[in-house]
Amino acid sequence: MFEDSKLRIFVQVTESGSFSAAARSLGVSQPAISQNIAELEKFAGGQLFERSRGRIRLTERGQLFLEQAKGLLEGYRRLDSTFRPPKSTMIRNVLHEGRKTCILIRDGRFTDLDAPADTPADKILEADGTAILPSFFNTHVHAAMTLLRGYADDLPLQEWLEEHIWPAEAKMQPEDIRQGNKLAIKEMIASGSTFFSDMYFDFEECIAAVEASGTRAAIGITVMDGHPKSHFEEIRDYIRNWQDPTGGRIQFVMAPHSIYTVNAERLKRCASFARHNGLLLHIHLSETRREVEDCLREHGTTPVRYLDKLGFLGQDVIAAHCVHVDAEEWKILARRGVTVSHCPCSNMKLGSGRFPYELALDSGCRITLGTDGVSSNNNLDMLEEMKFASLLAKLGGDTTLLPAAEVFRWATKNGADFFGIDAGEIAVGKQADALLIRLDAPRMQPLHNLISNWVYSADSSVIRNVLCRGQIVL
Repeated sequence: MFEDSKLRIFVQVTESGSFSAAARSLGVSQPAISQNIAELEKFAGGQLFERSRGRIRLTERGQLFLEQAKGLLEGYRRLDSTFRPPKSTMIRNVLHEGRKTCILIRDGRFTDLDAPADTPADKILEADGTAILPSFFNTHVHAAMTLLRGYADDLPLQEWLEEHIWPAEAKMQPEDIRQGNKLAIKEMIASGSTFFSDMYFDFEECIAAVEASGTRAAIGITVMDGHPKSHFEEIRDYIRNWQDPTGGRIQFVMAPHSIYTVNAERLKRCASFARHNGLLLHIHLSETRREVEDCLREHGTTPVRYLDKLGFLGQDVIAAHCVHVDAEEWKILARRGVTVSHCPCSNMKLGSGRFPYELALDSGCRITLGTDGVSSNNNLDMLEEMKFASLLAKLGGDTTLLPAAEVFRWATKNGADFFGIDAGEIAVGKQADALLIRLDAPRMQPLHNLISNWVYSADSSVIRNVLCRGQIVL
């Protein structure tokens, strides 16, 4: 068998019309060209070229060989494009900040947002009729719970959780969880998310699903007292020595579930371990009124104040929900640098209450968006989260509260920033996590304001392409 380089030399000779011209074009010596053709003629069992006065012409055998060579080279090209990601991609004629432009991505980052259209690249993506926007960063998910979509809906929270969800989860095997993760990732990609922060068990199954998908994830080492799969103390060395098989798309986070499922000493151990090993912390916090009441009864204070007293809160903490948080607690969260993951659809469906937008925005805390699990949301669509968040904010009577551009930032840049991912916006030097949006879709017309249409009108059907680190994953 011969290498594809020999076939490329052969095709170049036929196109150049002489050995010397092919040598100049390829930057090699003429003897090297002659030797290559001699080896191919030996393989082919006869002459491929007729030679006369410095010119060459294909023989009948050579013409047949050329047809086969071109077919093989095209097969090599398809194989290469399928399994070897392009180092550079040119997005042509895409709408960015109100004008059409060509965008060059190299080594997974935006390198030129106004590139000449004829700039060479490994892959050309014709994008006329689309706009480019950053992809979503879903900061609170229980991915494998896609398996519980539509299961035990419309029940009181504690009954739903204790009598239905937890018993169902106890029956899940690792292979079930892998399939749940795969389904969740497909759904998230299709609706524009290239990152999710997961809190679940059997994290090895999540790693496998993320690795195969081309997307990103912060995978939680979930801790719950008494749970048979909560064994972070036994795998601490594994976590310390773990090497990311994706080259940077996956990170571990410590994920003690909540104050009502993890005791004080274990919360402290989780925080200490995370901080000694450079991991972020992910926890549910003040999701329901009952959580606050139970905390007051058991600890004599509210959940935020309780975690602050334990020394748990810090810039490395993302707290999911924070629905029942008073003004002073918001000041504590802001002072400690805590990031909050707001999950409007789940909060509504479970009857948890309205997020205190006024207090949250006044506090200066960084706010992000998450979907929560499918069992309490029924989908993983960040477009819905943006719209519901903005509309719920306005329910208090102030129509200027949480405008489209701000909630869009919650769903993109804010999440990327907390997890240390240099993405979340279309800018030179940023990692190329992005969406191409079809502007001819009825939901996107007329185009008075792209971001308003994206937040208030669009659904996932308008997404044409999804890119993660410059690679097309949809």
